[in-house]
Amino acid sequence: MAELRIRREHSLGLAEARKAAQRVADELAGAFQMTSTWDGDTLRFSRSGVSGALRVSADHVEVVARLGMLVAMLRPQIEARVKRDFDQYFGSA
Repeated sequence: MAELRIRREHSLGLAEARKAAQRVADELAGAFQMTSTWDGDTLRFSRSGVSGALRVSADHVEVVARLGMLVAMLRPQIEARVKRDFDQYFGSA
């Protein structure tokens, strides 16, 4: 199983970062048919071949995803999409 890990600093504060994380999750749900649920300040997501968490804090956000063998072949596209969404909702790296 491949792992995808992306961390991004931000200056949104916790409440706005949670809203931004939900927008990222909504984008990924539309693009990759993922479901997600909040567990405190962690947004857990999954779909066939993918599971992970988007952790939000007052000054950074981090996504960690485990990609199954078939989905791992799409890692470059998934990583690019997550980084693009992070740029859009949390600010450029």
